[in-house]
Amino acid sequence: MIPYEVIKKKRDGKKLNKEEIEFMVMGYVNGEIPDYQMAALLMAIFFQHLDDEERATLTEIMAKSGDMIDLSDIGHKIVDKHSSGGVGDKTTLVVAPMVASLGVPIAKMSGRALGHTGGTIDKLESIPGFETSLSLEKFKENVRRYGIAIAGQTANLAPADKKIYALRDTTATVDEISLISASIMSKKLAGGADAFVLDVKAGSGAFMKTVEDATELAKAMVSIGKAHKKDTVALVTNMEEPLGKFVGNSLEVLEAIETLKGNYDEKFFELCLELSSYMVELSGKMDREKAKEELLKNIENGRALEKFRDLVKAQGGDERVVDDPESILPISEKTFDVKSTKSGFVKNIDTEEIGVASILLGAGRIKKGDKIDHSVGIKILKKIGDKVEKGETIAVIYYSERSNLDDAAKKILNAYEIGSEQTEKLPMIYEVIR
Repeated sequence: MIPYEVIKKKRDGKKLNKEEIEFMVMGYVNGEIPDYQMAALLMAIFFQHLDDEERATLTEIMAKSGDMIDLSDIGHKIVDKHSSGGVGDKTTLVVAPMVASLGVPIAKMSGRALGHTGGTIDKLESIPGFETSLSLEKFKENVRRYGIAIAGQTANLAPADKKIYALRDTTATVDEISLISASIMSKKLAGGADAFVLDVKAGSGAFMKTVEDATELAKAMVSIGKAHKKDTVALVTNMEEPLGKFVGNSLEVLEAIETLKGNYDEKFFELCLELSSYMVELSGKMDREKAKEELLKNIENGRALEKFRDLVKAQGGDERVVDDPESILPISEKTFDVKSTKSGFVKNIDTEEIGVASILLGAGRIKKGDKIDHSVGIKILKKIGDKVEKGETIAVIYYSERSNLDDAAKKILNAYEIGSEQTEKLPMIYEVIR
C-alpha cells in the first residue's frame, strides 16, 4: 500500500476502508509515514469528511494504539461523562458524587486545563493534599471501596490521537467534525467505560460556537458510540455565558460543594441533574424520572455531599474542605470590582473572553507546563437578561501578585454587551441526542 494512493482516494471524496485507515494512522505513529503525508490526508479529510463507518474505524484504530483499560472487574456497568469544555464548567465535581450516591460507581479519568476552558484535575488539586495521580490498581480499589474515583489520565491512552492532534494543531485541521469526534471518542473507548453521557457545549465560551455545529458533533459521537456497542447520550448545552457563578479552580470547588449542600445556581444545577439522571439511567439502576427524584433527595439528605467527602478522603485530601471550604481552599483575599459603564440589560457575554481573563489572572494555561494559581478567579454577578445600573458591579476579580489585573478587568468589561431592552434568557439544554 502506498500513502500517495490513500491520500488521493480521500482527496477525490472516496471512502477509505479499514486497512487504508490503519495503514496511515499506525504508519504515522510508528514513524514510517512522514508528517507531510499525514498532513495531506488530514487536509483531504478536512474538505471531504468521513462517513459514519470511517469515523468509527478511525476511532477504534486510535483507541487501540495504546492501553485499553479494563474496568470489567469492578463488577458493575461503568458510565462515563465527558464535556467538550467550557468556562466555569465544574459539573463533574457535582455530577460524580450525585451519581455515586445512588450506588452507581464512578470511575472517571479527567484532564487538565488548556486554553480558555478549565480542567477537572486542576480544580481538584485546589484541595490541599488531594492526589490525582493514581495507579490503575489504586484507581479501581477506590471505586470498589468508596464507589468513586477521579484521576488524571496516567495510562498510555490513544497515543495515535495525541500525535495526530499535535499535527492537526499546526496544519489548521482541528475544526473538522470527523476528526474532533474520533479524537474524543478514542480516549473514551480506551478508558474502559460501558456507556457515555456527553455534554457538548455550544456558544461563545465553547469550541463549537453554534448550536448547529455542536449538534453535528454530538450526532457524530453518538454514532461512534453506537458503532462500538456503547450506550451513548449527548446533550447539546448552552455556553453563551459562564456556567454557574464562579470561574477559577478553588472558586469552582467552593461552588461545587455549595451546590451539593443545596445552595446552587438554578441553571447550573439543572444541567447537573440532567447529566446525572442520564448516567443513572444508562447504568441500568433506574429510569430517568425516578433517578431525578432520588438524586434530589440525596442533595437534601446530604448523601451526595458525603460522597464528595469520600472522594476527598480516598485521594488524600483535607476532608475539612467539605464543611468549611472557604477556610481550607486557597482563595485570594485580594479582590477587584468590575463595574458597568452604562445602565440597561445584559444582552450578550463573550464567554471566551471571560475564560481568557481567568488565564490572565493565572487560573489557566496558555501552554502545557504553565503553573496554575488555584487562588484566583472571577465571580460572575450578572448574566444575560439581567438588569444593570451604571456603576454597578457586574463581576468580582480574585487576583494575586502575579495576575495581570488591568488586562483581565478590561477583558471582562469588554465581554459584556449592555442593551436598552431585556434579552430573553437562553435555555440550558438545546437538544438531547440518543
